[in-house]
Amino acid sequence: MSKCLVTGGAGFIGSNLVDELIERGDEVIIIDNLSTGKKENINSQAEFHEIDMRNLEEIKPLFKGVDYVFHFAAFARVQPSIENPITANDINLNGTLNVLVSARDAGVKKVVYSASSSAYGDQIIMPLTEDMPVHTLSPYGLQKYIGELYCRLFSDIYGLPTVSLRYFNVYGKRQLLEGAYCLVMGIFVRQRLAGEPMTIVGDGEQRRDFTSVVDTVRANILAAESDKVGKGEVINIGRGKNYSVNELAKMIGGPTINMPPRIEPKETLADNSLAKELLGWEPTVNLPEWLEEYKKEMGL
Repeated sequence: MSKCLVTGGAGFIGSNLVDELIERGDEVIIIDNLSTGKKENINSQAEFHEIDMRNLEEIKPLFKGVDYVFHFAAFARVQPSIENPITANDINLNGTLNVLVSARDAGVKKVVYSASSSAYGDQIIMPLTEDMPVHTLSPYGLQKYIGELYCRLFSDIYGLPTVSLRYFNVYGKRQLLEGAYCLVMGIFVRQRLAGEPMTIVGDGEQRRDFTSVVDTVRANILAAESDKVGKGEVINIGRGKNYSVNELAKMIGGPTINMPPRIEPKETLADNSLAKELLGWEPTVNLPEWLEEYKKEMGL
């Protein structure tokens, strides 16, 4: 049994990880300010603290005796960071720095950092590999990338074991259906439930690599336990298959309308060979099959 601390543990991916850790018999501490996380997502067997990650003095004592830290808490998504770059920077950089300092001082075994494929920005060559130069298109993508650099720096300077996982469009149980942090899939489902047409940005031919939260959770646990990582490595966590927004809309089914285009990558597609090599991780969930079950659950 391990003692784990999950920041953002009331959020979408974080709460799914908490459930899995507790199912395995681990002891779990959650830190979440509930700005986007939900109380109903919190596992009753976890120790919950409603604290903002920017408050170093409040969070620091909670790291004592912790084996693994999983850092999910963030000011998430691209568009909100464009609208509020100062707030996004404060949370995503100062919050991450506080986590690393607290983990270093407490002597934790490893920090697993939730990075983002948005660091890649717009790239010509596909699939995306971890050694490509970053070309971020948003404050969020830049901040997530700087978080990776901070993790590697703390491994190099202080000997704190860290690893960064670059997620590709995570979907699944508890995905948001509303608000600025909602993925395109959640937006489409919400619109269909409301009897509205699905809004497609631009021509809808932009392609995304969608990754199941089940596979993402497993990647986090493997990263924590793997003795092959801990020196600030950056690893793609993506399905390795992508779909256009138009294809996604067809899978969900229903009328669509097109909206003006915005600044975003034309395509994302993960090369996940490094995850296989270092973590023994392979994706198991296929989007079309999951979506059919999800539609039934949601009454679509």
